[in-house]
Amino acid sequence: MDLTLKIWRQAGPTVKGKFEQYSISGISTDSSFLEMMDVLNEELIGKGEEPVAFDHDCREGICGMCSLYINGRPHGPDGGITTCQLHMRKFKDGETITIEPWRAKPFPVIKDLIIDRSALDAIIQSGGYISVNTGGVPDANAIPIAREDAELAMDAAACIGCGACVAACKNASAMLFVSAKVSQFALLPQGKTEAKDRVRTMVAKMDELGFGNCTNTYACEVECPKEIKVTNIARMNRHFLGAKVSG
Repeated sequence: MDLTLKIWRQAGPTVKGKFEQYSISGISTDSSFLEMMDVLNEELIGKGEEPVAFDHDCREGICGMCSLYINGRPHGPDGGITTCQLHMRKFKDGETITIEPWRAKPFPVIKDLIIDRSALDAIIQSGGYISVNTGGVPDANAIPIAREDAELAMDAAACIGCGACVAACKNASAMLFVSAKVSQFALLPQGKTEAKDRVRTMVAKMDELGFGNCTNTYACEVECPKEIKVTNIARMNRHFLGAKVSG
């Protein structure tokens, strides 16, 4: 495949960025998107030019670091995957591909395509955990949990914190991320002890960090690589209202 790449280049968070255009050829349709980026960087290094900085780690769709805005969509044109799971067969020979970092105030650009997602970590640190003493590891059936609740909690826990929901939302809302982290504990007995404090502090931290509000466009659910459902947002809102009313 022969491709034209329009890539956002930005030397640092305080430097004005711009799109740079590159041509690349001989890309296999079986290559992953990040392998294509590796080929580009090898060519740039060979020419003595600065390689494109982009984030990645596991390349298995687990860590969420490979977050890129590709042709106007978080993680690219395929559904239910991260950027590292995207293959070049999803593009056409001769196509122009536009590659950008997430665009959200709480996600400042570090360099080129790398953003600072520590705002999501701060939300987790504010309450996304269980602090009660649990003792030794209990038997699997020691605490009865309804199958539906267990499955919903596991579905919510699948969130990898990549920030695609924020990037997809016109308001840069983190409601899908926060609601998934709230739900994974709120649905289980172990998480109910701190449930009220958890939802209050996590929502407060989300607002403090400058994330926008949810206006129910469902774009977050559509673009989530782990297909987290917006029903988690409804659940979080119920828990938050209950916590506010009960004091």
